[in-house]
Amino acid sequence: MTIRAQTEALEERVLHPRAKKSAETKGRLQPEREGTIRTCFQRDRDRIIHSKAFRRLKHKTQVFLAPKGDHYRTRLTHVLEVSQIARTIARALRLNEDLTEAIALGHDLGHTPFGHAGEAVLDRIHPGGFDHYVQSLRVVDVLEKKGRGLNLTYEVRNGILTHSKGKGKIIPEDRTQLAETLEGQVVRVSDIIAYVNHDLDDALRAGVIKRSDIPKEVIRVLGEGYSKRIDTMVKDVIYSTIEIDYDHINMSEEISEVVYLLRDFLFERVYESEQILREFRKAEKVIKDLYEYYLEHPDEVFTDLPEEMRTDPHRLVCDFIAGMTDSFALLKYEELFMPRQWQAL
Repeated sequence: MTIRAQTEALEERVLHPRAKKSAETKGRLQPEREGTIRTCFQRDRDRIIHSKAFRRLKHKTQVFLAPKGDHYRTRLTHVLEVSQIARTIARALRLNEDLTEAIALGHDLGHTPFGHAGEAVLDRIHPGGFDHYVQSLRVVDVLEKKGRGLNLTYEVRNGILTHSKGKGKIIPEDRTQLAETLEGQVVRVSDIIAYVNHDLDDALRAGVIKRSDIPKEVIRVLGEGYSKRIDTMVKDVIYSTIEIDYDHINMSEEISEVVYLLRDFLFERVYESEQILREFRKAEKVIKDLYEYYLEHPDEVFTDLPEEMRTDPHRLVCDFIAGMTDSFALLKYEELFMPRQWQAL
């Protein structure tokens, strides 16, 4: 018996009946022989970690554009925090940690430079619109490895596609909007647990808000500090899910209402504050100008992709810009649109 087979047998004995076992995967887009050591979900996790798109997340905005401070979150630290929270919940519920981790690490691979400012402008100017969760799936299906993609399992791809909530409900009434696996649903909930807490932490560090500004109901229900709030929310998800016998990943009404209150507060005082929007408007101009330039010069975009993938200029340019880091976008903007100082020799 291979080590992979032993792991699959262990999953069958230890994991909850509603957990997604590695041996039960619906498979990959392109059939391939699985290895002798790692399960299919372990391989997916490793493929994501070793991808170029994953490495670029360290230079992509979470909330504060191109932050200079060492302690502000980036898109990379966000997905790591989501992964840690999601694994804690998955382990407590005896779900598949490897599947959960793979979805968590891959869920934001399609995010644009400059955070949601970049996403908003691409959604306006790209004829097909733009959603970062759809782009994340496109990254793993198509764009990585020079057009060959990562060939991930169905369950990881489904979890990536269904993680996003926007301003919608954490647990939607329409269950078709949820991931098919409980592991994918864990990531959806862990995403909001992570970002409302670390974005609040970063906003306090940046001086955009003060501790006294935080709604008193948030502090009363969730707790005073960063760690305490996460602990309260994580425990609530675990026990609320057990209470409904794993019908779906759940959060109690009391906690979810306070999370919505905190999310609304962050939108009003942080994400949509004039201080942040002022910088976002500059970032939107960078994205718009780059898009228009590369649309006129598609020969400068993705020169290593197969010719059959270069037939739609709008799609080509959208993929190229969405993959940029903040720093690379600013570098290309300066190179293309800013005059260079003449150097006398």
